[in-house]
Amino acid sequence: MEFKAIVFLPLIGAIIAGFFGRLITDRGAEILTTALLFVSAALSWWVFSRVGFGGETIKVPVATWFTSGELEVAWSLRIDTLTAVMLVVVTTVSSLVHLYSIGYMHEDDARARFFAYLSLFTFAMLALVTSDNLVQMFFGWEGVGLASYLLIGFWYKKPSANAAAIKAFVVNRVGDFGFALGIFGLFAITNSVSFDVIFSEAPNLVGKEMSFLGYQVDILTCLCLLLFMGAMGKSAQFLLHTWLPDAMEGPTPVSALIHAATMVTAGVFMVARLSPVFEYAPTALMVVTFVGAFTAFFAATVGLVQNDIKRVVAYSTCSQLGYMFVACGVGAYSVAIFHLFTHAFFKALLFLGAGSVIHAMHHEQDMRNMGGLAPKIRITWAMMLIGTLALTGVGIPHVGGFAGFHSKDAIIEAAYAAHTTYNYAFWMLVFAAFMTSFYSWRLMFMTFHGKTRAEPDTFKHAHESPMVMLVPLFVLALGAVASGFVFSEYFIGHDYKEFWNRSILHLPSKDILHHMHEAVKKAEWIAWAPFIAMVSGFVLAWLYYIKMPSLPAATARTFRPLYLFFLNKWHVDELYDWLFVKPAMWLGRVLWKTGDGRIIDGLGPDGIAARVVNITGRVVRLQTGYVYHYAFAMMIGVALIATYFIFQGGGLLK
Repeated sequence: MEFKAIVFLPLIGAIIAGFFGRLITDRGAEILTTALLFVSAALSWWVFSRVGFGGETIKVPVATWFTSGELEVAWSLRIDTLTAVMLVVVTTVSSLVHLYSIGYMHEDDARARFFAYLSLFTFAMLALVTSDNLVQMFFGWEGVGLASYLLIGFWYKKPSANAAAIKAFVVNRVGDFGFALGIFGLFAITNSVSFDVIFSEAPNLVGKEMSFLGYQVDILTCLCLLLFMGAMGKSAQFLLHTWLPDAMEGPTPVSALIHAATMVTAGVFMVARLSPVFEYAPTALMVVTFVGAFTAFFAATVGLVQNDIKRVVAYSTCSQLGYMFVACGVGAYSVAIFHLFTHAFFKALLFLGAGSVIHAMHHEQDMRNMGGLAPKIRITWAMMLIGTLALTGVGIPHVGGFAGFHSKDAIIEAAYAAHTTYNYAFWMLVFAAFMTSFYSWRLMFMTFHGKTRAEPDTFKHAHESPMVMLVPLFVLALGAVASGFVFSEYFIGHDYKEFWNRSILHLPSKDILHHMHEAVKKAEWIAWAPFIAMVSGFVLAWLYYIKMPSLPAATARTFRPLYLFFLNKWHVDELYDWLFVKPAMWLGRVLWKTGDGRIIDGLGPDGIAARVVNITGRVVRLQTGYVYHYAFAMMIGVALIATYFIFQGGGLLK
């Protein structure tokens, strides 16, 4: 019963707040949905302690969903270590975001609707992570997409919010098209959508090919690439990343919930869940590694020059997701989930901390209009500092550090142990770590230190957030500090196989975590490389924004083309506009003006009907309604008929 309660309590809260919000009032909706989420979170931690450390897999039947021919789909909850970890992440962050939103959204007139959307999103995410088959996973997958659309566009009177919501929805549909094809393909070759059946059949599919457009294609490689296409869209990987920064148009709690800890990690979870399939498709894993490493690098370069405080954190999320996919690509799925777990705490902390700054600055988000805020909002500064230390991976090798130090550095070490071509993944991640440190400390220095650049009145009235917003920060800060060293032994330690049991497949022939530990023993510099990158980024940021604040402008002038290239996000949006948007608009205009206007309305049935109406319209104008007009017309007709017969008759007499 407790397993069902975890999943369906948020749904109950969403239904009551959504349909009966006026009856229970906004205040009642806030309290009800938040209370139900905290109950769900408490139960999730209990399940984590029971199942996560017990290594067992529990199946909880809910209902028979539907049957169509050979396709039989049941709603069943799959509870194992991987699920338990995701339950903790989703419910903990969601419950804290609910609590934070009570303070952040207190002036909004549609709070019941907002909390209904939050709870609906949480239910969809929980349905996704507890799925026991691909159809159930796809239901949750699309559910979080719908809820994210509603939350990003919550302030629907803002055109920018509507545009961002539509963009997120459309870009995710591109990835979901690939995901759906992958599901169809797996059903076609295994005759099932159940994970257990698919996992047992995967080894038998190695080496099998299919014909496609005259080419022989490896089946598993093709299907895994299609599945990864869905992960790219949901987890904002390069080329399908464009929706994530724009999604900052939604309220800040939405950013913390969706774009830091839950929805964007769905792609990582999906690859880890399907590890028994991906492990037998090494070519697909190479693609996952390449895309992840490039995304980590690309997003970090864009984050260097962003001025919106939320967009800096958003590009950081995009970059960290790249780290997770690199771990999946090299077969270190448990390391990827470990970083997902720790990242949830410190990234949600940074997003909510940014919201606290925005709240203090009366909705100002541009860091160029901040500075010197540390004395004004000392608690927020301390919380953001902890989040920054965790994100940048502050710690000492072989000793310990903040959460990101344990998980992010493990990914870098695994990337080295995998020996990708020219150690491509390793060096891309190390350089991304340097840039992450730089832009993270840039955010701290521009926001909290130096002379203020804010409007005098805004700065004067800057104030600390209420306690209802600060308590979630305290809890997340605890996770950002302690989650790394507390759980590292279970997630990636020497006994990691016992912890994960069969929820994640690690092929004995690869055993990447063993090679990772051995590589660090043989080459000590591997463990120190991310540490050096982290320190270098901090020193450079301090030099640029504290010691010599004139350097940023001078550097931007000197390297102006590169600066504009990064500032315009590598012009990917402009490229898509040229490749897809403008041709689609042109085609739509042609079909409208020429196809519909000239051909259909002009020459088609509509055109013929219009001509008939024109002709009959002229006849109608003869109908005046006066009797003498009709009598006169009749007399003319009679005269014409008489004349005809007279002349016709005369001709016959001759």
